[in-house]
Amino acid sequence: QEQLVESGGGLAQPGGSLRLSCTASGFTGGISVLTMSWYRQAPGLKREEVATHTKFGHAANYPRSVQGRFTISRDNANNTVYLLMNNLNPEATAVYFCSAITAASTYWGQGIQVTVSS
Repeated sequence: QEQLVESGGGLAQPGGSLRLSCTASGFTGGISVLTMSWYRQAPGLKREEVATHTKFGHAANYPRSVQGRFTISRDNANNTVYLLMNNLNPEATAVYFCSAITAASTYWGQGIQVTVSS
């Protein structure tokens, strides 16, 4: 059974950093054959795409609000995708979700809370 588990969230101060991890299991071929993404959803707002790392090895789709501060990467050997978030601001407060796109479906993790506050 396919599963995505996020970790690494929590409380950060403005200007601080967090690194989120998403570990995948149950996917045939592992994440090396998948496009992996991070999304976030703040209270009262729609879920938005934060970053995508394609199965071809390209990192893309950073919205302007996070460009230059957030970096997506992957470790195919350990079936893990990361989101490094630097210079955090309170607007980054949200639940962050990992997703994996297969030919048949899109899978989601359960989400993890990130709160940026002093």
